[in-house]
Amino acid sequence: MGILDFVKKQFIDIIQWTEEGDEVLVWRFPMRDFEIQQGAQLTVRETQTAMFVHQGQVADLFGPGQHTIKTQNVPILTDLQHWDKMFESPFKSDVYFFSTRLRLNQKWGTSNPITIRDKEFGAVRLRTFGIYAYKISDPKAFFTKVSGTREAYTVSDMEGQLRNTIVAVLTDHFAESGIPFLDMAANQVELSRAVGDKMKGSFGDFGLSLESFVVQNVSLPEELQKRLDERIGMGVVGDMGRYTQFQTAQAIPIAAAAEGGVAGAGAGLGAGIAMGQAMGQALGQAAQGVAAGAAGVAAPAAAAMAACIKCAKPIAAGSKFCPECGAPQTASCPKCKAKLDRPAKFCPECGTSIK
Repeated sequence: MGILDFVKKQFIDIIQWTEEGDEVLVWRFPMRDFEIQQGAQLTVRETQTAMFVHQGQVADLFGPGQHTIKTQNVPILTDLQHWDKMFESPFKSDVYFFSTRLRLNQKWGTSNPITIRDKEFGAVRLRTFGIYAYKISDPKAFFTKVSGTREAYTVSDMEGQLRNTIVAVLTDHFAESGIPFLDMAANQVELSRAVGDKMKGSFGDFGLSLESFVVQNVSLPEELQKRLDERIGMGVVGDMGRYTQFQTAQAIPIAAAAEGGVAGAGAGLGAGIAMGQAMGQALGQAAQGVAAGAAGVAAPAAAAMAACIKCAKPIAAGSKFCPECGAPQTASCPKCKAKLDRPAKFCPECGTSIK
């Protein structure tokens, strides 16, 4: 191998990047000790942008197409170098390729619940997650603020920053909007649009464009979700009587699964029905008592009284014996001698008047 062959191998005449996957956002062309030959061919494919960086300064950007590197189409680079040979000599610069394709199905979510003040439930903790899509819209800004001079910058390198940015903006939106949890959960399309609009500025600061943002779920922690389910159940049944029936119906499958099989299920059903009836009666009686008290209904009058036929002590009417002297409270008709219960005004046998 001659010295001329060696020198020729130090010059680069084709510059291109073939993306092998979806992970890489920025890739630096391997220069090593090579220099770019005057008239070299730069191939930039669709959804790519190439950037020349000379001595740490961004020189030129090239969009999709095939470009011949000459003085006429690299004016900034020529001005930086201050060459007096009209760019005839080889030069050395760093070339970075940016993938401007959409990064789809990027997942985000709250690693810890977000605490907000809800109008209906008070202080609650929310969990939420979804997907978003973005792309590089300003390669120069992305290079100067994010990727820098690394050989490659990937989607996973950016993932944590973007996810935390989303959660911060989402938390701020919840605090400012004051929208109740139930309304947020029922209007996820509107929520996605509102939060997505707020995040576009934050993405733009990194040289990125947020193309879509979707909230897939807004939920409460498990223990709070159970309380909400109970509240919804109460709203469905409407009153305590129906709620008792509702609870009884829920207990039937449990009773059926208990030891004893079908018999156990029948016993459980009977117990549930009896419990429901007892609760219903108790509630009904309590309600009647309250209504009667509110209406001023007096208690029943005292039982009727009579006098003992022997000691004349007051006793309850219809008593068979006197509780004081023990005398039986019976007499005989003065005419037909038939036995009479006290008090009696006429003999049931002959009709004689009893004094």
